[in-house]
Amino acid sequence: MRPARTLATAGRVLRQLSHDPRSIALMLVAPSLLVGLFAWLFSDQTGVFDQFGGSILALFPFVVMFLITSITTLRERRSGTLERLMTTPLGKADFIFGYALAFGAVAVLQAVVTVAFAVYVCGLTVDGPLWQLALVAVVDAILGTALGLLASAFARTEFQAVQFMPVLVFPQMILGGLFMPRDQMPDVLYAISDWLPLSHAIDAVTAVSAGESGSDLWAPVLIVTAFALGSLGLAALTLRRRTA
Repeated sequence: MRPARTLATAGRVLRQLSHDPRSIALMLVAPSLLVGLFAWLFSDQTGVFDQFGGSILALFPFVVMFLITSITTLRERRSGTLERLMTTPLGKADFIFGYALAFGAVAVLQAVVTVAFAVYVCGLTVDGPLWQLALVAVVDAILGTALGLLASAFARTEFQAVQFMPVLVFPQMILGGLFMPRDQMPDVLYAISDWLPLSHAIDAVTAVSAGESGSDLWAPVLIVTAFALGSLGLAALTLRRRTA
């Protein structure tokens, strides 16, 4: 992998996104709208949004970035763009990490917008620093990007990419601690949840919301980061040049 080629790929992807206002709106606005809808739903129940709002901040950016990244990358293959790029010195790792860098930049903007909306508009109470909450949201969105790139490496059509959600996303939503604390789950499900990165992302958001620091915060962040990097590496190894 060459940094110059990776940066060139990232720049190309960002230029393409700049001409696609619908995708930009989906990535930057959709998570805030979903958070706002959740806050509105429980506006008459004091404390409910404060209890679950942090977990929602970990969930929605993750799902949105997974969908956008997997479908966009797959279109590159189906259109023959990747096949043409592979005739140049560009490597698979340059392609994958270039995409990750571009969507990671978008994830930073998405995290700032979503966290600001949740705190200043929806009234989410956070005991920890807001920059830590934004950092966790960014890492979580990058995780969604990495898993989206991994899914696109195996899918043949956009529909198949979406079908990976029940495999890669839904189990993490159910077992991540959003619906019930993980330590109250059956032992087998609790053990499985420990191997799901979204569980640790939700743990990190919960730690920030409670004002905790140290290993309670940074250990989950490092685990999520490791999962994201591992997914990117696996995506680079399994990426095919074209989709038949």
